[in-house]
Amino acid sequence: MKIAITGKGGVGKTTFSSMLSRMFANDGYRVVAVDADPDANLALALGFPKEVYDSIVPISEMKKLVADRTAASISSFGKMFKMNPKVDDIPETLCKEYNGVRLLTLGTVDSGGSGCVCPEHVLLKRLCSHLILQNKDVVIMDMEAGIEHLGRGTAESVDAFIVVVEPGERSLQTYRKVKKLGSDIGVKKVFVVGNKIRNKEDEEFIKSNLEDGESLGFIYYNQDVIDSDRANQSPYDTSEETREQIKAIQQQLLQLQVCN
Repeated sequence: MKIAITGKGGVGKTTFSSMLSRMFANDGYRVVAVDADPDANLALALGFPKEVYDSIVPISEMKKLVADRTAASISSFGKMFKMNPKVDDIPETLCKEYNGVRLLTLGTVDSGGSGCVCPEHVLLKRLCSHLILQNKDVVIMDMEAGIEHLGRGTAESVDAFIVVVEPGERSLQTYRKVKKLGSDIGVKKVFVVGNKIRNKEDEEFIKSNLEDGESLGFIYYNQDVIDSDRANQSPYDTSEETREQIKAIQQQLLQLQVCN
């Protein structure tokens, strides 16, 4: 199963990504969690110790690695380089592992425009394709907020998008854009998880804006989960109630056989 988790900023993508990754790992799956958000903090949400988190260097910032794999001179990035760099050894050599989850932090590329073609971008896109197309692990990609990543194509070969939404129109507008642009790049399966739910009315509001079969479930507002960030704890370890709600979403994913 290879999924990309996206949505409007602040809806809880990283919290959901980390908890779903931990759940699959605890169930015996081989999990690769990919932090594809420029504001990378998935490691902390997964429960990585601060000293390990501080040691992580995003792949996009590994200039020597980028240069070696793309045959681009560091002093002349943006000129000639390989479009199909070797990446198959990167997950095993550069992943950090904790709580049974292997983490790969991509970082960002400081180039404007969705059509960026540069050595860093080519390496990241190739790496994502390798994870998505060849490995038999569960791959969970925590994407950046919004829809720009769809234009860059770093998630163009996933089995499905999961859009995390709040019970509000602005959040649902992002879901509609993800659905359209996902279809444009060949991702036909787009599901929705409602987060920060307060009551049944919130659930009904979200479901009334979706097509049948798109809703995976709901995660209710939980102060313990909110406070986990302040305490530098993984949200997975703070609330049994929220874990049960994530478990129901995970089971729904498995029943839908997303990877087929």
